[in-house]
Amino acid sequence: MSHDSIPWWRPDAFARKREHLLARARILAALRETFAARDFAEVETPALQVSPGIEPHLMAFATDLEPADGGAARRLYLHTSPEFAMKKLLVAGMPRIFQITKTWRNRERSDTHHPEFTMLEWYRAGGSLDELMDDCEALVRAAARAAGREHLRVADKDIPIDGDFERLSVEEAFLMHAGIDLFATIDDPLAPSPHALRAEAEEIGIRTAPDDSWEDIFFKISLDRIEPHLGETKPTFLTDWPISMAALSRPNPEDPRVAERFELYAGTVELANAFGELTDAAEQRRRFVADCEKKEKLYGFRYPIDEDFLAALEWGLPASAGIALGVDRLVMLATGAARIDDVLWVPVVEA
Repeated sequence: MSHDSIPWWRPDAFARKREHLLARARILAALRETFAARDFAEVETPALQVSPGIEPHLMAFATDLEPADGGAARRLYLHTSPEFAMKKLLVAGMPRIFQITKTWRNRERSDTHHPEFTMLEWYRAGGSLDELMDDCEALVRAAARAAGREHLRVADKDIPIDGDFERLSVEEAFLMHAGIDLFATIDDPLAPSPHALRAEAEEIGIRTAPDDSWEDIFFKISLDRIEPHLGETKPTFLTDWPISMAALSRPNPEDPRVAERFELYAGTVELANAFGELTDAAEQRRRFVADCEKKEKLYGFRYPIDEDFLAALEWGLPASAGIALGVDRLVMLATGAARIDDVLWVPVVEA
């Protein structure tokens, strides 16, 4: 019988990940201690939401809320991120908040993906991306040390955590690892056509499809040439994303070609995604509508927009910086676990 076919609850199977799980408990305590030292309040928001998130490629779990009076049921979704609810708390006046919460994304399962996972999300009203990077460095070091290490470990390779983490812009990464001047391929900053980037991709041997968008080709190049090098020798912040990939982030006031956004990688594993938060309700609605239309074109359906969230933005979201970090992945890297199931107390049952 192979290891994968043994039920997780058998003592011999569970013993293989017991130390990882005991470390997980210490890591969660260390994360909370780090936030307490930085004067953050821990919050809890409902997992059931009107809108699970609008990003076109994310798939949510749905359920029906049946009222006590026997009236019509209302379709709700398990959140793919607590972002909308937490931003409403910023509008309500909370200055620094964090949440460690279960999060759900359908159609995701691999060595680094699980349909139910633990997300750490935090926000700084009036904060900057530099402050979030400082938070990340402190949290990563706290996690590793709670696991008894001074490094992260990925595929038998140690990633040091001492010293400043690397900061690399998307533009620099494409030049360094793919030899492509990325911004020279952009004709329209908000909706670049794919022709120039397709030519660059094919020049370096990356195959594209005739209907690939600029963003599709961007990710093909990134997966093949960029991500395998990120965080190789130290954790790396990948910064200054093209404005067409801003998601919920605001434009960089010093360079309108890019958004205030970064991702954190260690040993090629993506750990976190951060934004200087967009506060313009009209622009947020425009982006939501565009993403809903893209999802419907790709998958034949769309999720509802959270009108209450847009109303909160209209009321006044303070200038803020926010970030989501995958706790299970951080535990994997801190303990040296090979796959995400090795750091979950109980996995979601396989289909």
